[in-house]
Amino acid sequence: MFRREDTLPVKIGNIVIGGGNPVAVQSMTNTRTEDVTATVYQIKRLERAGCELVRVAVPTKDSALSLGKIKRNISIPLIADLHFDLSLGFIALEMGVDKIRINPGTVPNKDILRSLVLEAKARNVPIRVGVNKGSLPDTYSKDKGGLVKCTLDYVKLIEDWGYNNLVVSIKSSDPEETVDANILLASYVRYPISLGVTEAGGGWRGIVKSSVGLVLALKEGIGDTVRVSLTGDPVMEVRVAYEILRNLGLRKRGINLIACPTCGRCQVDLESYYKEIESALDDITMPMDVAVMGCSVNGPGEAKLADCGVAFGKDKAVFFVKGEIVGTFSPREAIEKLISYVKEAEKSENENVTAILLSTERDA
Repeated sequence: MFRREDTLPVKIGNIVIGGGNPVAVQSMTNTRTEDVTATVYQIKRLERAGCELVRVAVPTKDSALSLGKIKRNISIPLIADLHFDLSLGFIALEMGVDKIRINPGTVPNKDILRSLVLEAKARNVPIRVGVNKGSLPDTYSKDKGGLVKCTLDYVKLIEDWGYNNLVVSIKSSDPEETVDANILLASYVRYPISLGVTEAGGGWRGIVKSSVGLVLALKEGIGDTVRVSLTGDPVMEVRVAYEILRNLGLRKRGINLIACPTCGRCQVDLESYYKEIESALDDITMPMDVAVMGCSVNGPGEAKLADCGVAFGKDKAVFFVKGEIVGTFSPREAIEKLISYVKEAEKSENENVTAILLSTERDA
């Protein structure tokens, strides 16, 4: 079985996936692609959340013609999602997209597919062969074997046409089936695998289902890029993806918020404090452990072990930084000091990085 360090590197715009590169986080817009303003606005929000690749639906000629303007106004690679009318792929390529996605279950004409593959080859634009159980062609069995066979058949078809700049994906709404199919797929191909549980749902159900599937596959060394598919705002997809990757030690971005679940010993409204701190630090990108603890059992210990933390008592809170007590304050003061410390730490880190870059440029 080929693990992520063994997969072939594929360049998508300014991102390289596969070949042991960091697992990239991607998402997909849910705006009408023809609405350039709304689509660009959503992509900008995704960028701020850390999204590294973004896919947009291309169901109409107008949506295809909008891709050029969208690409000129965003900073991350743009992927065109093609179904049924593959002729729109030629427009997408002309508009400068960084990758195209085709789904074997929605390819009505292989002659058009061949022409599109050759055009992508001429431009060296990667193609993702994305197989979903919900749209699997009727000629294949509706199980992991059928999913893998369909993927391999279309990969070989494209290879026979002389192109191998490929990414592959197999997705099911069943996390276990998704994992099993991708493990089997990884035993046959070295192409980077785009990982995700499709139609996972929304809210906590979708997060749990996606987490189960992604964690089991990623722990097997499978997955070069991930998308958490959730019903609703795609920004949440990116946040959940980073949380999964951080907890597996695969990526470091943003704060790791440590907090107790509360019990009868807690004498403060810890839930409201937690939500306030979480919201205030939502845009922090610097990796940092932050503890928000509500009682004397684990509170001081967790706060000491974190980069910074607060252990709350009834009318007071102890504020820790790097294992040392900074002081004892009212809960309100402690919250403000914690938030201020994290924001100042990121600002200082960014200033240091900028200074290093400027120094490097002067020396060059």
